[in-house]
Amino acid sequence: MKKIALALIPLFLLAGCSNGGASKAQESFISGSGAVTFIKSSDRIPAPKISGMTLLGTNYTFTVGKVAVVNVWASWCSPCRAEEPTLSAAARMYPEVEFIGILTRDNPVNAEAFVRKREVPYPTLIDDAILIGFRKSLPANAIPSTVLIDKKGNVAARISGAVTVASLSELIEKVSAE
Repeated sequence: MKKIALALIPLFLLAGCSNGGASKAQESFISGSGAVTFIKSSDRIPAPKISGMTLLGTNYTFTVGKVAVVNVWASWCSPCRAEEPTLSAAARMYPEVEFIGILTRDNPVNAEAFVRKREVPYPTLIDDAILIGFRKSLPANAIPSTVLIDKKGNVAARISGAVTVASLSELIEKVSAE
C-alpha cells in the first residue's frame, strides 16, 4: 500500500501543474505571426471612435489629427507582456504620436497592476467593444494586435502579433510622413 501511495504522489504533483485554472479567454487565445499590413492612403477607411474609461479610472477620447498607435492586449498574454517595453519606449520616442491600449478578455484588476508596475506611459481603455469598429478595415485578429491610425483618422496599418522596434518604427515614420 505504501508503494502505491508513493507512486501516486508524482501524478498529483503533475496534475497541479496543469492548466486547469485557465480562463475561456486564455483557452481561445490566438497569437499573431508579427505580419505587417499597410493600406495605401486611397484605400483607407475611418477608424472607429476611440473613447471610454481607462484602467486608471479616467475618461479618454482620441482626437483625430495625430497619428495613433492602438495596441490590443491582455495581461495574461505572454507576447503582450513581452512587447510592452517596446511600446513604452516607442511612446517616449515619438511624443507626437498618440499611443492607446485596449484591454481585451482580461481582468481589469490584473491589467491595472501590470500597467502600474511597468509604468506604462499611455492610457489603456477597458471597453473592448471598440474593436468591433475595426471589423471592416484591419480587425484585431490576434492578441496582441497593433493598429495605426493616420492623421485623418483612417486605419493605415496593422501588426498582427507582437511588435518589434523595427516594424513599429517603420510604420510610425511612414504614416507620420504622409
